[in-house]
Amino acid sequence: MKKLLLVFFIFYCVQMNTFSQSVYTVDLGKDIIIGTLSLGIGISPFFINNEPENIPGVLNKNDINSFDRSIMFSYNKPLDVISNYGVYSLLLLPILSVVPNIKDINILLTYGVMYGEAFLLAFGTKELLKNAIIRYRPYMYAGGVPDEKETDYYNSFPSGSTAYAFLGATFLSTAFSQEFPESKWKLPIIIGSYTLAAGIGSMRILSGSHFLTDVFAGAAIGSLYGWLIPWLHLKNNEKYTIIPMGNGIMVSLKF
Repeated sequence: MKKLLLVFFIFYCVQMNTFSQSVYTVDLGKDIIIGTLSLGIGISPFFINNEPENIPGVLNKNDINSFDRSIMFSYNKPLDVISNYGVYSLLLLPILSVVPNIKDINILLTYGVMYGEAFLLAFGTKELLKNAIIRYRPYMYAGGVPDEKETDYYNSFPSGSTAYAFLGATFLSTAFSQEFPESKWKLPIIIGSYTLAAGIGSMRILSGSHFLTDVFAGAAIGSLYGWLIPWLHLKNNEKYTIIPMGNGIMVSLKF
């Protein structure tokens, strides 16, 4: 993973002389609405607490749907630790989007606002789902609760690590494609970032921490916000409008 990150960094250094002006911008009116919505979703899970009253023993695999039951594993601590900490590297990948313009404070602020909104939305969405849906992790069907997992054994859906991994990969891929549409490195960047994200998702399954559907849901959440927020901040994007209303907001899309 470290070697791939180094390669990405070199790619961007090569592009430094070709990166002139960002295609993204911050619109105060729109970002007040988007930012407020992101913050609301991001902090709302802290006011919700839903957990089982008692820790169950070893559960019956036959209670799992056939799709998830076909790919489930017992607990593997090394893979669990690696995937949990490895995801932070992918969360940092979008920083590479501003390396060529690292001295331009306006571009730094634009990307900071965009990524902050995307992260809050991804975090809040996956935490709200975890609080709303109690789903025991795969290792509960193979041996019960491992040590130090007494407060996390019921938070299987969706996979938060996978959501963050695909958030970073999608944000980077989207930004790079928009900023460097003719770059020969565009395809390697996309393939490399998504390969890393898929690796995190695979380790979450192999570690016994998540089912396949947990990972799919996490990937969908991260990919959605990793694409949506940059799209909303494209300059001269006339395909949507956000209008504040007395009792909410109205969003208009043009196809």
